[in-house]
Amino acid sequence: MKRLLISAAACAALALTVTSCSDDESPKDEATQAASELCSDLSELKADNAKLKALDASATKEQFQDAYNDVVDDWDDVSEHLNELDSAKKDAVQGAADDLKQAYGDLPGDTTGAQGVAKLKPQIEKLDETVAAASTGLKCP
Repeated sequence: MKRLLISAAACAALALTVTSCSDDESPKDEATQAASELCSDLSELKADNAKLKALDASATKEQFQDAYNDVVDDWDDVSEHLNELDSAKKDAVQGAADDLKQAYGDLPGDTTGAQGVAKLKPQIEKLDETVAAASTGLKCP
């Protein structure tokens, strides 16, 4: 819920900023804004993926599912801003996210949190590495 409120506040602030700007924004300014938004989205994806990666054998199914859902939500945000990434980086991040999604979808319904973490560890690490590489190229803070 806290995350939803923070996201809503950020969206509202962004909407106010966008609507208050003039139509004379240069392509460079637009690209800078898009890159900034993408860096923010990638940072959130990286942080939530780290939380997923940090789950251990004591994780409950709900904790595992919540952490996974946060990563999926972050990926949805990132995918909206990926036009500024070159196609190779876009394909790499998308491929890693798709691999994680596929692996999660292949888990049996009775999978425990610990089993899920163990089975998805390679995909989680691959996503972490590709997000780091994508954000390095953007010079994200």
